Amino acid sequence: MADMADTLAATIPLGASPRPRDTLGRGMRDLRISVMDRCNFRCPYCMPRETYHEQYRFLGSQERLSFAEIVRLARLFARLGVRKLRLTGGEPLLRANLPELIGDLTAIPGVEDVALTTNGILLGRYADELKAAGLNRVTVSLDSLDPQVFARMSGGMGGVEDVLAGIEHALRVQLTPLKINAVVQRGVNDHTVLALLERFRGTGVTVRFIEYMDVGNRNHWRSDLVVPSQQLLQQIGARWPLQPLSPAYRGEVASRYAFTDGAGEVGFISSVSQPFCGDCTRARLSSDGALYTCLFATHGTSLRDPLRGGASDEALLDAIRNVWLGRTDRYSELRARLRGEEHPQPKVEMFYIGG
Repeated sequence: MADMADTLAATIPLGASPRPRDTLGRGMRDLRISVMDRCNFRCPYCMPRETYHEQYRFLGSQERLSFAEIVRLARLFARLGVRKLRLTGGEPLLRANLPELIGDLTAIPGVEDVALTTNGILLGRYADELKAAGLNRVTVSLDSLDPQVFARMSGGMGGVEDVLAGIEHALRVQLTPLKINAVVQRGVNDHTVLALLERFRGTGVTVRFIEYMDVGNRNHWRSDLVVPSQQLLQQIGARWPLQPLSPAYRGEVASRYAFTDGAGEVGFISSVSQPFCGDCTRARLSSDGALYTCLFATHGTSLRDPLRGGASDEALLDAIRNVWLGRTDRYSELRARLRGEEHPQPKVEMFYIGG
């Protein structure tokens, strides 16, 4: 028994707390931190321009968590088992002095990976600073290389050439492995899938195709606009033969396939057609410090209020632990039933807690 206790103690970082598991036995391994609710795009599936116009009120600077508050909370999440941190938005590179935060996050005991998701427009400007601060890798949202399709899916803001330049700069400073996320909508950009893949095959960049999801309350989602991953897999496989790869770790959201000619791999995130709720280990921290346990959550728990009210680390740990212990989320598995409710509860918007 003593040997078992010593082994267990050796696997938990100094100062760690018992790792909570939710009602479905899922641990907490990943934390997505939204550092900015604003964005310089107006993608219709996330922040449609008709809602998020020039007069829309975003959070004020004092309403957002400060860097010191984010770091303190991240340390507590690490004590509860979080090993991977991802900075999201909105567009995280709109947050001033972001490399300073990254430097502090990479120094947290127990944190093994710090990554960032961006639309890429500002990536060329900040890639060197991000790498110097200790950022490991980036994921760039890029739905199409076609300028007209890109403009439609970005709300007419930014240019695809600027994103490509940002990707090239990130590769030069080795913010790798670099991944590209493309949301696929039927009749919008599904005809540009092969061109996107052809551009990045053999470059070391992995393209991942994401099924169009019913995130938030304003993206006008319809099931007939979803292109199932299996359909894309068949289309891509007919052009370039593929072979399945085993998951890199339990809870990996993307199904991965390698090009048989050795030109890299492609991924599919199939939240609609093949839900992966059973292995979800992701917690989400909004820009104003609310803890959410699902991308499709209807409510969160404020950590900013007790933090600014003088709560101790132990009190905050208890609050986080109790939220996770009570977690029941599996929206994607129950999507049809929940969307069919007479008065469905509104979901949090994706830009508020990151994709």
